[in-house]
Amino acid sequence: MKIEILPTRQELGTLAGKQGAAWIKEIIAAKGEVNIILATGQSQFETIETLINDTEIEWSKVRMFHLDEYIGMPITHKASFRKYLTERFVDKVAPLLEVVLINGEQNAEDECVRLDAIIKKYPIDVAFVGIGENGHLAFNDPPADFHRTEAYIVVNLDAQCRQQQMGEGWFNTIEEVPLQAISMSIQQIMNSARIICAVPDQRKAQAVKNCLSSAVSNQHPASILQQHANCICYLDEGSASLLKT
Repeated sequence: MKIEILPTRQELGTLAGKQGAAWIKEIIAAKGEVNIILATGQSQFETIETLINDTEIEWSKVRMFHLDEYIGMPITHKASFRKYLTERFVDKVAPLLEVVLINGEQNAEDECVRLDAIIKKYPIDVAFVGIGENGHLAFNDPPADFHRTEAYIVVNLDAQCRQQQMGEGWFNTIEEVPLQAISMSIQQIMNSARIICAVPDQRKAQAVKNCLSSAVSNQHPASILQQHANCICYLDEGSASLLKT
């Protein structure tokens, strides 16, 4: 894993997006198509914007998956990650080769089986991820299961994770935040050939310290990224403030 520290959130997102775009174009040139994972949340705004603004990407050769979705969440809810990606990404680029969205309104176990069958046909070339305030990777809250081999799993959301979702403005009260979600598993994320991890803001500083400068532990789920051979983690001065320099 490589760490890049940028002065500002905007510069972090721009550089993360440019690196991701370069990899996407490189893989399309080599293979004819590319399979990507997109993350959601406030931390990904600038990265996604940079991808959208790259006019050289042949979006018709891009197959997109995403990381997680709340169970029971209608696509009309402002917190829906399907809504987020549809409005902020899918609708703003040329038609993609394929869009594979998690439907949290279906039976969760059946939806995991459906998604598992699809993603296992299309090994991921580039994954865009973030790190939660509790150190989670996707919605794999601590203590995360590092060993499950299913691509998508049903997970319970801990109090800190749910508080973060409310704090970012997706919900009005903590009671509104769902207790469960469908999440891409740690093993599936780690199977990605290349990973872009974008983590802005001071509020993520403790999680960044725990995950990037401590021993790998399922108590700090994103620490597993230390073991990925082709992962770049982009930080700004706020999120990197507790790292030793």
